[in-house]
Amino acid sequence: MEVNNIVQFLEDRTILVTGGTGFLAKVMVEKILRVQPNVKKLYLLIRACDLEEAIKRFQMEVAGNDLFRILREKHGANIDTFLSEKVTPVAGDITIENLGLRDYNLIKEMQREVDVVVNAAASTKFYERYDLALNINTFGAKHVSNFVLKCINMKVFLHISTAYVSSENHGLILEKQFKSGDSINGKTKVDINKEKELMEENLKQLTTIKATNKEIASFMKDLGIQRAKHHGWPNTYVFTKAMGEMLLGELRKDVPLVILRPSIVSSTYKEPFPGWIENLRTIDTVFAGYIKGTATCLRGDPDCIMDIVPVDMVVNAMIVAMAAHVNHPNSGIIYHGTSSASNPVKLHQIVDWSVEYFTKHPYISKDGSIKARDFKLLTSETSFQKYIAIHYQLPLKALKIANMVLCHALDGVYTDFSRKLQIGTLFSDLFKHYALSKAIYDDSNLKNLLNIYKENADDEAQVFFFNTSSINWKDYYMNTHLPGLVKYAIK
Repeated sequence: MEVNNIVQFLEDRTILVTGGTGFLAKVMVEKILRVQPNVKKLYLLIRACDLEEAIKRFQMEVAGNDLFRILREKHGANIDTFLSEKVTPVAGDITIENLGLRDYNLIKEMQREVDVVVNAAASTKFYERYDLALNINTFGAKHVSNFVLKCINMKVFLHISTAYVSSENHGLILEKQFKSGDSINGKTKVDINKEKELMEENLKQLTTIKATNKEIASFMKDLGIQRAKHHGWPNTYVFTKAMGEMLLGELRKDVPLVILRPSIVSSTYKEPFPGWIENLRTIDTVFAGYIKGTATCLRGDPDCIMDIVPVDMVVNAMIVAMAAHVNHPNSGIIYHGTSSASNPVKLHQIVDWSVEYFTKHPYISKDGSIKARDFKLLTSETSFQKYIAIHYQLPLKALKIANMVLCHALDGVYTDFSRKLQIGTLFSDLFKHYALSKAIYDDSNLKNLLNIYKENADDEAQVFFFNTSSINWKDYYMNTHLPGLVKYAIK
Protein backbone atom coordinates (compact mmCIF):
# COMPACT_ATOMS: atom_id res chain seq x y z
CA MET A 1 0.00 0.00 0.00
CA GLU A 2 1.37 3.39 -1.03
CA VAL A 3 0.02 6.83 -0.24
CA ASN A 4 1.35 9.55 -2.49
CA ASN A 5 0.10 13.09 -3.05
CA ILE A 6 -3.56 13.16 -1.97
CA VAL A 7 -4.30 16.55 -3.51
CA GLN A 8 -3.01 15.22 -6.80
CA PHE A 9 -5.11 12.06 -6.38
CA LEU A 10 -8.25 14.22 -6.19
CA GLU A 11 -7.44 16.13 -9.38
CA ASP A 12 -9.76 15.22 -12.28
CA ARG A 13 -11.51 12.70 -10.02
CA THR A 14 -15.22 11.99 -10.43
CA ILE A 15 -16.79 11.00 -7.11
CA LEU A 16 -20.30 9.87 -6.23
CA VAL A 17 -21.31 10.60 -2.63
CA THR A 18 -24.55 9.18 -1.23
CA GLY A 19 -26.26 10.87 1.70
CA GLY A 20 -25.30 14.14 0.04
CA THR A 21 -26.90 16.42 2.64
CA GLY A 22 -25.60 14.46 5.64
CA PHE A 23 -23.07 15.54 8.26
CA LEU A 24 -20.03 13.63 6.95
CA ALA A 25 -20.87 14.23 3.29
CA LYS A 26 -21.03 18.00 3.75
CA VAL A 27 -17.66 18.16 5.46
CA MET A 28 -16.12 15.90 2.83
CA VAL A 29 -17.50 17.91 -0.10
CA GLU A 30 -16.33 21.20 1.42
CA LYS A 31 -12.86 19.77 2.08
CA ILE A 32 -12.38 18.43 -1.46
CA LEU A 33 -13.58 21.65 -3.10
CA ARG A 34 -11.35 23.75 -0.85
CA VAL A 35 -8.10 21.81 -1.26
CA GLN A 36 -8.57 20.62 -4.85
CA PRO A 37 -10.69 22.96 -6.99
CA ASN A 38 -9.64 20.91 -10.02
CA VAL A 39 -11.67 17.89 -8.96
CA LYS A 40 -13.62 16.94 -12.07
CA LYS A 41 -17.07 16.39 -10.59
CA LEU A 42 -18.88 15.51 -7.37
CA TYR A 43 -22.22 13.77 -7.85
CA LEU A 44 -24.27 14.19 -4.66
CA LEU A 45 -27.10 11.69 -4.29
CA ILE A 46 -29.88 13.48 -2.40
CA ARG A 47 -33.21 12.04 -1.32
CA ALA A 48 -35.68 14.07 -3.34
CA CYS A 49 -38.70 13.51 -5.55
CA ASP A 50 -37.11 15.29 -8.53
CA LEU A 51 -34.07 17.26 -9.66
CA GLU A 52 -35.59 20.61 -8.69
CA GLU A 53 -36.01 19.50 -5.11
CA ALA A 54 -32.51 17.97 -5.04
CA ILE A 55 -30.98 21.25 -6.22
CA LYS A 56 -33.00 23.18 -3.67
CA ARG A 57 -31.87 20.89 -0.85
CA PHE A 58 -28.26 21.21 -1.99
CA GLN A 59 -28.43 25.00 -2.05
CA MET A 60 -30.14 25.30 1.33
CA GLU A 61 -28.64 22.43 3.32
CA VAL A 62 -25.15 22.15 1.83
CA ALA A 63 -23.89 25.19 -0.09
CA GLY A 64 -25.84 27.62 2.10
CA ASN A 65 -24.46 26.14 5.31
CA ASP A 66 -22.02 28.19 7.41
CA LEU A 67 -19.58 25.31 6.90
CA PHE A 68 -18.97 26.68 3.38
CA ARG A 69 -18.08 30.17 4.63
CA ILE A 70 -14.35 29.85 3.88
CA LEU A 71 -15.07 28.48 0.42
CA ARG A 72 -17.48 31.36 -0.29
CA GLU A 73 -14.88 33.89 0.86
CA LYS A 74 -12.26 32.25 -1.37
CA HIS A 75 -14.37 32.35 -4.55
CA GLY A 76 -16.38 35.49 -3.81
CA ALA A 77 -18.86 36.39 -6.55
CA ASN A 78 -17.82 33.30 -8.55
CA ILE A 79 -18.93 30.79 -5.91
CA ASP A 80 -22.21 29.87 -7.62
CA THR A 81 -20.47 29.30 -10.95
CA PHE A 82 -17.77 27.22 -9.27
CA LEU A 83 -20.27 25.03 -7.43
CA SER A 84 -22.44 24.52 -10.50
CA GLU A 85 -19.39 23.36 -12.47
CA LYS A 86 -18.08 21.00 -9.80
CA VAL A 87 -21.16 19.68 -7.98
CA THR A 88 -24.09 17.86 -9.57
CA PRO A 89 -27.01 17.21 -7.20
CA VAL A 90 -28.81 13.99 -8.16
CA ALA A 91 -32.31 13.07 -6.99
CA GLY A 92 -32.18 9.46 -5.86
CA ASP A 93 -32.74 6.91 -3.13
CA ILE A 94 -30.38 4.09 -2.07
CA THR A 95 -33.33 1.96 -0.95
CA ILE A 96 -34.14 1.38 -4.65
CA GLU A 97 -32.15 -0.44 -7.35
CA ASN A 98 -30.05 1.87 -9.54
CA LEU A 99 -30.19 4.29 -6.60
CA GLY A 100 -33.67 5.38 -7.65
CA LEU A 101 -32.28 7.17 -10.73
CA ARG A 102 -34.81 7.66 -13.54
CA ASP A 103 -32.81 9.46 -16.21
CA TYR A 104 -31.27 6.78 -18.45
CA ASN A 105 -28.69 9.17 -19.88
CA LEU A 106 -27.62 10.27 -16.39
CA ILE A 107 -27.28 6.67 -15.27
CA LYS A 108 -25.03 5.84 -18.22
CA GLU A 109 -23.03 9.03 -17.72
CA MET A 110 -22.38 8.23 -14.07
CA GLN A 111 -21.52 4.59 -14.76
CA ARG A 112 -19.04 5.78 -17.37
CA GLU A 113 -17.48 8.69 -15.45
CA VAL A 114 -17.57 7.83 -11.73
CA ASP A 115 -14.33 6.30 -10.45
CA VAL A 116 -14.84 6.65 -6.67
CA VAL A 117 -18.00 6.00 -4.65
CA VAL A 118 -18.49 7.04 -1.03
CA ASN A 119 -21.56 5.57 0.65
CA ALA A 120 -22.29 7.96 3.51
CA ALA A 121 -26.08 7.53 3.49
CA ALA A 122 -27.58 6.06 6.66
CA SER A 123 -30.36 6.23 9.17
CA THR A 124 -28.57 6.86 12.47
CA LYS A 125 -31.59 6.76 14.78
CA PHE A 126 -31.06 4.16 17.50
CA TYR A 127 -34.76 3.23 17.52
CA GLU A 128 -35.56 3.60 13.85
CA ARG A 129 -38.46 1.71 12.30
CA TYR A 130 -37.15 -1.72 11.34
CA ASP A 131 -38.45 -1.48 7.78
CA LEU A 132 -36.76 1.88 7.20
CA ALA A 133 -33.48 0.89 8.86
CA LEU A 134 -33.29 -2.36 6.88
CA ASN A 135 -34.01 -0.61 3.60
CA ILE A 136 -31.42 2.15 4.17
CA ASN A 137 -28.63 0.66 6.28
CA THR A 138 -28.70 -2.93 5.05
CA PHE A 139 -30.19 -3.21 1.57
CA GLY A 140 -29.17 0.35 0.74
CA ALA A 141 -25.55 -0.81 1.05
CA LYS A 142 -26.37 -3.64 -1.36
CA HIS A 143 -27.92 -1.27 -3.90
CA VAL A 144 -24.93 1.07 -3.78
CA SER A 145 -22.59 -1.92 -4.20
CA ASN A 146 -24.58 -3.13 -7.21
CA PHE A 147 -24.27 0.32 -8.77
CA VAL A 148 -20.52 0.34 -8.08
CA LEU A 149 -20.13 -2.92 -9.99
CA LYS A 150 -21.70 -1.28 -13.07
CA CYS A 151 -19.22 1.62 -13.10
CA ILE A 152 -16.63 0.71 -15.73
CA ASN A 153 -13.82 2.91 -14.38
CA MET A 154 -14.32 2.20 -10.67
CA LYS A 155 -11.14 2.62 -8.65
CA VAL A 156 -12.32 2.33 -5.03
CA PHE A 157 -15.52 2.02 -3.00
CA LEU A 158 -15.60 3.57 0.48
CA HIS A 159 -18.43 2.58 2.81
CA ILE A 160 -19.09 4.44 6.06
CA SER A 161 -20.21 2.20 8.90
CA THR A 162 -19.90 2.69 12.67
CA ALA A 163 -17.51 1.35 15.30
CA TYR A 164 -20.53 0.31 17.33
CA VAL A 165 -21.44 -2.55 14.97
CA SER A 166 -19.34 -4.54 17.47
CA SER A 167 -21.59 -3.44 20.36
CA GLU A 168 -21.97 -5.54 23.50
CA ASN A 169 -18.39 -6.77 23.19
CA HIS A 170 -15.88 -5.78 25.87
CA GLY A 171 -12.12 -5.35 25.83
CA LEU A 172 -10.16 -4.71 22.65
CA ILE A 173 -12.36 -4.67 19.52
CA LEU A 174 -10.33 -5.55 16.45
CA GLU A 175 -10.68 -4.03 12.98
CA LYS A 176 -12.27 -7.24 11.78
CA GLN A 177 -14.83 -7.92 9.06
CA PHE A 178 -18.20 -9.49 9.73
CA LYS A 179 -18.90 -12.75 7.97
CA SER A 180 -22.37 -13.55 6.71
CA GLY A 181 -24.43 -14.96 9.57
CA ASP A 182 -22.25 -13.60 12.39
CA SER A 183 -24.02 -12.45 15.53
CA ILE A 184 -22.73 -10.58 18.55
CA ASN A 185 -23.97 -13.13 21.09
CA GLY A 186 -22.51 -16.05 19.13
CA LYS A 187 -25.63 -18.09 19.83
CA THR A 188 -27.79 -17.14 16.87
CA LYS A 189 -27.18 -16.95 13.13
CA VAL A 190 -28.17 -13.80 11.30
CA ASP A 191 -30.09 -14.59 8.12
CA ILE A 192 -30.58 -11.24 6.38
CA ASN A 193 -33.18 -12.50 3.91
CA LYS A 194 -35.24 -13.99 6.74
CA GLU A 195 -35.02 -10.71 8.63
CA LYS A 196 -36.42 -8.98 5.55
CA GLU A 197 -39.18 -11.58 5.19
CA LEU A 198 -40.11 -11.20 8.86
CA MET A 199 -40.33 -7.43 8.48
CA GLU A 200 -42.44 -7.68 5.32
CA GLU A 201 -44.79 -10.27 6.83
CA ASN A 202 -45.44 -8.05 9.83
CA LEU A 203 -46.05 -5.03 7.60
CA LYS A 204 -48.52 -7.05 5.55
CA GLN A 205 -50.41 -8.20 8.66
CA LEU A 206 -50.57 -4.65 10.01
CA THR A 207 -51.96 -3.45 6.70
CA THR A 208 -54.51 -6.27 6.67
CA ILE A 209 -55.89 -5.29 10.07
CA LYS A 210 -55.89 -1.63 8.95
CA ALA A 211 -53.48 -0.42 11.60
CA THR A 212 -52.91 3.32 11.71
CA ASN A 213 -49.63 4.86 10.58
CA LYS A 214 -48.82 5.60 14.20
CA GLU A 215 -49.47 1.98 15.22
CA ILE A 216 -47.35 0.68 12.33
CA ALA A 217 -44.47 3.00 13.22
CA SER A 218 -44.60 1.97 16.88
CA PHE A 219 -44.71 -1.74 16.03
CA MET A 220 -41.82 -1.46 13.56
CA LYS A 221 -39.66 0.38 16.11
CA ASP A 222 -40.31 -2.32 18.70
CA LEU A 223 -39.63 -5.06 16.14
CA GLY A 224 -36.26 -3.55 15.27
CA ILE A 225 -35.18 -3.51 18.91
CA GLN A 226 -36.42 -7.06 19.45
CA ARG A 227 -34.51 -8.40 16.44
CA ALA A 228 -31.35 -6.48 17.37
CA LYS A 229 -31.34 -7.75 20.96
CA HIS A 230 -32.18 -11.29 19.80
CA HIS A 231 -28.81 -11.37 18.03
CA GLY A 232 -26.89 -9.39 20.68
CA TRP A 233 -26.96 -5.81 19.37
CA PRO A 234 -28.36 -3.01 21.58
CA ASN A 235 -30.36 -1.11 18.97
CA THR A 236 -31.72 -1.17 15.44
CA TYR A 237 -29.14 1.24 14.04
CA VAL A 238 -26.00 -0.79 14.76
CA PHE A 239 -27.72 -4.09 13.94
CA THR A 240 -28.79 -2.98 10.47
CA LYS A 241 -25.40 -1.37 9.81
CA ALA A 242 -23.69 -4.66 10.71
CA MET A 243 -25.92 -6.53 8.26
CA GLY A 244 -25.02 -3.96 5.61
CA GLU A 245 -21.34 -4.80 6.12
CA MET A 246 -22.15 -8.50 5.74
CA LEU A 247 -23.80 -7.89 2.37
CA LEU A 248 -20.85 -5.82 1.16
CA GLY A 249 -18.49 -8.66 2.00
CA GLU A 250 -20.51 -10.91 -0.29
CA LEU A 251 -20.94 -8.47 -3.18
CA ARG A 252 -17.75 -6.48 -3.61
CA LYS A 253 -16.01 -8.93 -6.04
CA ASP A 254 -12.96 -7.25 -7.64
CA VAL A 255 -13.71 -3.66 -6.65
CA PRO A 256 -11.42 -2.33 -3.90
CA LEU A 257 -13.60 -1.98 -0.80
CA VAL A 258 -12.73 0.14 2.24
CA ILE A 259 -14.99 0.24 5.30
CA LEU A 260 -14.46 3.08 7.75
CA ARG A 261 -16.07 2.74 11.17
CA PRO A 262 -16.12 6.07 13.03
CA SER A 263 -17.15 6.20 16.68
CA ILE A 264 -18.86 9.31 18.12
CA VAL A 265 -18.28 12.02 15.52
CA SER A 266 -17.95 15.47 17.08
CA SER A 267 -17.37 19.06 15.96
CA THR A 268 -14.50 20.13 13.72
CA TYR A 269 -11.06 20.21 15.29
CA LYS A 270 -9.50 22.69 12.85
CA GLU A 271 -11.11 22.70 9.40
CA PRO A 272 -12.54 24.64 7.78
CA PHE A 273 -12.67 26.35 11.19
CA PRO A 274 -12.87 24.95 14.74
CA GLY A 275 -16.12 23.99 16.43
CA TRP A 276 -18.58 23.57 13.55
CA ILE A 277 -21.19 20.90 14.12
CA GLU A 278 -24.62 20.14 12.79
CA ASN A 279 -27.41 19.01 15.10
CA LEU A 280 -26.96 17.33 18.48
CA ARG A 281 -25.10 14.03 18.40
CA THR A 282 -25.15 11.23 21.01
CA ILE A 283 -23.88 12.42 24.42
CA ASP A 284 -24.24 16.08 23.37
CA THR A 285 -28.00 15.57 23.50
CA VAL A 286 -27.69 14.97 27.24
CA PHE A 287 -25.71 18.17 27.81
CA ALA A 288 -28.15 20.16 25.72
CA GLY A 289 -30.83 18.96 28.11
CA TYR A 290 -28.59 19.79 31.06
CA ILE A 291 -28.02 23.43 30.11
CA LYS A 292 -31.73 23.86 29.42
CA GLY A 293 -32.59 22.40 32.81
CA THR A 294 -34.38 19.31 31.46
CA ALA A 295 -31.65 16.75 32.23
CA THR A 296 -29.86 16.50 35.56
CA CYS A 297 -28.47 12.97 35.61
CA LEU A 298 -27.17 10.08 33.53
CA ARG A 299 -26.52 6.49 34.37
CA GLY A 300 -22.90 5.75 33.49
CA ASP A 301 -19.52 4.50 34.61
CA PRO A 302 -17.27 7.50 35.40
CA ASP A 303 -14.26 5.60 34.04
CA CYS A 304 -16.02 4.55 30.83
CA ILE A 305 -13.96 5.50 27.77
CA MET A 306 -15.96 7.78 25.49
CA ASP A 307 -14.67 7.19 21.99
CA ILE A 308 -14.82 10.55 20.19
CA VAL A 309 -13.32 11.78 16.91
CA PRO A 310 -13.66 15.29 15.40
CA VAL A 311 -15.49 15.22 12.06
CA ASP A 312 -12.68 16.82 10.05
CA MET A 313 -10.30 14.06 11.19
CA VAL A 314 -12.83 11.44 10.11
CA VAL A 315 -13.14 13.06 6.68
CA ASN A 316 -9.37 13.35 6.28
CA ALA A 317 -9.03 9.64 7.10
CA MET A 318 -11.76 8.87 4.54
CA ILE A 319 -9.93 10.72 1.77
CA VAL A 320 -6.51 9.25 2.59
CA ALA A 321 -7.98 5.73 2.78
CA MET A 322 -9.58 6.18 -0.66
CA ALA A 323 -6.26 7.21 -2.18
CA ALA A 324 -4.37 4.40 -0.46
CA HIS A 325 -6.59 1.64 -1.81
CA VAL A 326 -7.12 2.72 -5.40
CA ASN A 327 -6.71 -0.27 -7.72
CA HIS A 328 -6.13 -2.73 -4.87
CA PRO A 329 -8.73 -5.44 -5.68
CA ASN A 330 -10.21 -7.43 -2.80
CA SER A 331 -8.70 -5.14 -0.20
CA GLY A 332 -11.79 -5.30 1.99
CA ILE A 333 -9.99 -3.52 4.83
CA ILE A 334 -11.63 -2.18 7.98
CA TYR A 335 -10.49 1.08 9.56
CA HIS A 336 -11.67 2.14 13.00
CA GLY A 337 -11.99 5.93 12.99
CA THR A 338 -11.67 5.98 16.76
CA SER A 339 -9.63 7.40 19.64
CA SER A 340 -10.10 5.07 22.63
CA ALA A 341 -6.93 3.03 22.02
CA SER A 342 -4.65 5.95 21.13
CA ASN A 343 -5.96 8.82 23.26
CA PRO A 344 -8.73 7.79 25.69
CA VAL A 345 -11.02 10.30 27.37
CA LYS A 346 -13.27 9.25 30.25
CA LEU A 347 -16.94 10.00 30.76
CA HIS A 348 -16.39 11.78 34.10
CA GLN A 349 -13.89 14.13 32.42
CA ILE A 350 -16.42 15.14 29.78
CA VAL A 351 -19.09 15.66 32.45
CA ASP A 352 -16.72 17.72 34.63
CA TRP A 353 -15.57 19.90 31.73
CA SER A 354 -19.14 20.47 30.58
CA VAL A 355 -20.30 21.50 34.06
CA GLU A 356 -17.25 23.74 34.42
CA TYR A 357 -17.81 25.38 31.05
CA PHE A 358 -21.51 26.06 31.48
CA THR A 359 -20.94 27.32 35.03
CA LYS A 360 -18.54 29.91 33.63
CA HIS A 361 -20.62 30.52 30.50
CA PRO A 362 -24.31 30.01 31.35
CA TYR A 363 -26.48 29.22 28.37
CA ILE A 364 -28.59 32.20 27.37
CA SER A 365 -32.06 31.11 26.34
CA LYS A 366 -34.79 33.20 24.78
CA ASP A 367 -36.11 33.84 28.28
CA GLY A 368 -32.75 34.83 29.76
CA SER A 369 -29.83 33.11 31.46
CA ILE A 370 -30.17 29.58 32.82
CA LYS A 371 -27.73 28.84 35.60
CA ALA A 372 -25.84 25.55 35.27
CA ARG A 373 -26.53 23.12 38.10
CA ASP A 374 -24.80 19.99 39.35
CA PHE A 375 -25.03 17.01 37.05
CA LYS A 376 -25.23 13.57 38.62
CA LEU A 377 -23.43 10.63 37.07
CA LEU A 378 -25.06 7.57 38.60
CA THR A 379 -23.03 4.38 38.54
CA SER A 380 -25.71 1.72 38.94
CA GLU A 381 -29.31 1.04 37.98
CA THR A 382 -30.23 1.07 41.67
CA SER A 383 -28.73 4.51 42.29
CA PHE A 384 -30.35 5.81 39.10
CA GLN A 385 -33.81 4.55 40.06
CA LYS A 386 -33.39 5.96 43.58
CA TYR A 387 -32.41 9.37 42.20
CA ILE A 388 -35.36 9.39 39.79
CA ALA A 389 -37.78 8.35 42.56
CA ILE A 390 -36.62 11.04 45.02
CA HIS A 391 -36.15 13.94 42.60
CA TYR A 392 -38.90 13.25 40.08
CA GLN A 393 -41.47 10.53 40.82
CA LEU A 394 -42.36 11.53 44.40
CA PRO A 395 -42.55 15.28 43.64
CA LEU A 396 -44.60 14.47 40.54
CA LYS A 397 -47.14 12.50 42.61
CA ALA A 398 -47.43 15.37 45.07
CA LEU A 399 -47.78 17.85 42.22
CA LYS A 400 -50.52 15.74 40.63
CA ILE A 401 -52.56 15.81 43.87
CA ALA A 402 -52.01 19.55 44.32
CA ASN A 403 -53.06 20.16 40.72
CA MET A 404 -56.31 18.25 41.22
CA VAL A 405 -57.06 20.16 44.44
CA LEU A 406 -56.43 23.48 42.66
CA CYS A 407 -58.71 22.56 39.76
CA HIS A 408 -55.83 22.02 37.31
CA ALA A 409 -54.31 25.44 37.95
CA LEU A 410 -50.89 23.73 37.90
CA ASP A 411 -51.34 21.95 34.58
CA GLY A 412 -48.38 23.73 32.99
CA VAL A 413 -46.06 23.01 35.91
CA TYR A 414 -47.18 19.38 36.05
CA THR A 415 -46.66 18.88 32.32
CA ASP A 416 -43.20 20.47 32.43
CA PHE A 417 -42.09 18.33 35.37
CA SER A 418 -43.50 15.20 33.79
CA ARG A 419 -41.57 15.98 30.61
CA LYS A 420 -38.33 16.27 32.59
CA LEU A 421 -38.94 12.81 34.04
CA GLN A 422 -39.55 11.36 30.58
CA ILE A 423 -36.44 13.02 29.14
CA GLY A 424 -34.24 11.84 32.02
CA THR A 425 -35.43 8.26 31.64
CA LEU A 426 -35.09 8.38 27.86
CA PHE A 427 -31.53 9.72 27.98
CA SER A 428 -30.51 6.98 30.39
CA ASP A 429 -32.04 4.29 28.21
CA LEU A 430 -30.58 5.66 24.97
CA PHE A 431 -27.03 6.21 26.15
CA LYS A 432 -26.46 3.67 28.92
CA HIS A 433 -24.78 1.29 26.48
CA TYR A 434 -22.23 3.93 25.51
CA ALA A 435 -21.91 5.34 29.04
CA LEU A 436 -21.28 1.87 30.51
CA SER A 437 -19.16 0.44 27.70
CA LYS A 438 -15.98 -1.47 28.48
CA ALA A 439 -14.86 -1.58 24.85
CA ILE A 440 -11.61 -0.21 23.45
CA TYR A 441 -11.50 0.06 19.65
CA ASP A 442 -8.24 -1.09 18.12
CA ASP A 443 -7.00 1.36 15.49
CA SER A 444 -3.90 -0.49 14.29
CA ASN A 445 -4.94 -0.33 10.63
CA LEU A 446 -5.60 3.39 10.85
CA LYS A 447 -2.28 3.98 12.63
CA ASN A 448 -0.52 2.06 9.89
CA LEU A 449 -2.27 4.18 7.26
CA LEU A 450 -1.29 7.35 9.12
CA ASN A 451 2.37 6.28 9.39
CA ILE A 452 2.60 5.39 5.70
CA TYR A 453 0.95 8.66 4.77
CA LYS A 454 3.29 10.72 6.97
CA GLU A 455 6.32 9.00 5.46
CA ASN A 456 5.21 9.80 1.91
CA ALA A 457 3.33 13.06 2.27
CA ASP A 458 6.04 15.45 3.49
CA ASP A 459 4.42 18.88 3.98
CA GLU A 460 0.98 17.63 2.91
CA ALA A 461 0.54 15.61 6.13
CA GLN A 462 -1.05 18.63 7.81
CA VAL A 463 -3.57 19.06 4.99
CA PHE A 464 -5.19 15.70 5.75
CA PHE A 465 -4.46 15.54 9.47
CA PHE A 466 -6.17 12.69 11.38
CA ASN A 467 -3.90 11.84 14.31
CA THR A 468 -6.31 11.64 17.28
CA SER A 469 -3.45 10.97 19.73
CA SER A 470 -2.43 14.62 19.37
CA ILE A 471 -5.72 15.98 20.77
CA ASN A 472 -5.72 17.72 24.14
CA TRP A 473 -9.26 16.74 25.08
CA LYS A 474 -9.84 19.36 27.78
CA ASP A 475 -8.65 22.17 25.52
CA TYR A 476 -10.78 20.81 22.66
CA TYR A 477 -13.91 20.54 24.81
CA MET A 478 -13.54 23.84 26.66
CA ASN A 479 -12.37 26.01 23.77
CA THR A 480 -13.74 24.34 20.65
CA HIS A 481 -16.47 21.74 21.02
CA LEU A 482 -18.73 23.22 23.70
CA PRO A 483 -18.65 26.78 22.27
CA GLY A 484 -19.41 25.28 18.85
CA LEU A 485 -22.24 23.25 20.30
CA VAL A 486 -23.90 26.38 21.66
CA LYS A 487 -23.35 28.34 18.45
CA TYR A 488 -24.41 25.77 15.87
CA ALA A 489 -26.43 22.93 17.41
CA ILE A 490 -28.39 23.96 20.50
CA LYS A 491 -31.63 25.63 19.52
